[in-house]
This record gives sequence, C-alpha cells and structure tokens, in this order.
Amino acid sequence: MARPREFDETAAVEKAMHAFWAHGYEATSTQDLCEATGLGRSSVYNTFSSKKALFRRSLEHYTGTRLDKRQAILDGPGTAAERLAAVLDSAIEDDADERRRGCLVVNTLAELGVPDDEVGTALQADTDRNLTMFAECVREGVLDASLRDGLDPAEVAEFLLSTTSGLRVMARRGTSRRSMHAVADLALSAITR
Repeated sequence: MARPREFDETAAVEKAMHAFWAHGYEATSTQDLCEATGLGRSSVYNTFSSKKALFRRSLEHYTGTRLDKRQAILDGPGTAAERLAAVLDSAIEDDADERRRGCLVVNTLAELGVPDDEVGTALQADTDRNLTMFAECVREGVLDASLRDGLDPAEVAEFLLSTTSGLRVMARRGTSRRSMHAVADLALSAITR
C-alpha cells in the first residue's frame, strides 16, 4: 500500500516557483528544489516526475496568479486609460516587493525562448491571455473616449505587453522607480487622448 503524501503540493509548487524565479530554469538544480520545497529527491520525482514538469507547474502557478491580478485591475473601476495606467503601475510596484527579480515569464523567455513542449505551451497561453485582456481594454478605451480613435486593439495590446515586459526587465537591472514611471507615462501618452 502506497504511503499518503505528507506535504502540501501547492505549497511545494509555490516554493519551487521562487527557486526557479530567483535562479532560472537551467541554474536551479534538483538539490536546490529539494532545499526550497523541503522534499527529498524521490518525493520531488514521484510527485512531479521531472524538473521540467515541476517547472511547468511553477510557471502555470505564477502566470495564473499574475493574470488573475491583472484581469482584476482591467475589470476594475475607471476609464480604460486609468485601468491601463494601473496595470503599468502594478508592474512597477510589484517588482519592488519581489526583490527586483523581474517577471518569471519574461526571464524564462529570455533564457529558453519558446520551447516546443509543455513549458512553451504555458508561455504561449500567458501571452495569449495578456493580449486578449489588453485588446478588450483598448476596445473599451476607444468607446469611453479615454484612448485615441482609430487604435488597432491587437497592435496596442502587443505594445502594452511589450511595455509591461520591458518594465520588468528595467526593474531587474535596477532602474529607479522614477525612471520606470516615466517610461510608463510615455507609453500611455502614445495611446491616450
């Protein structure tokens, strides 16, 4: 009879996520994951099957949490321009709380590209959901007149995703909040009335 698991799998994924986020996929060893999660090597492999599978779970945990937060801001009160400004502000302020680690998705894209596997699928799902959320907000902004007429929602969504990703890279390299807010303001000025 198999022994029941004596640990919280979600908590283990969260802890592994922080290890990958701090060091990257390649530089995070199985021993690092054991130390981060408090699990033995056999428990890591029995539960998650491989380092790559644990990384995918960690990445999905990260993106799910971040996307839900972004969606809540974009669905919140205010004009579309105000909500987009809040998203950019959140990207800047989150990094102060996260010890300037940048974004796990952006870091992974820089390290691995978009691999042809489940990790690549998770990265693409994150991109697709971000683009959909941003495009919808841009459509609303044109209608509520807080954004300029004639904007292509898909193109502006790409611009906004690139801007938020760039802000996360700026944070990782230690750029001041003031400079990051200046970049966010400049980006918004390109699309607002």
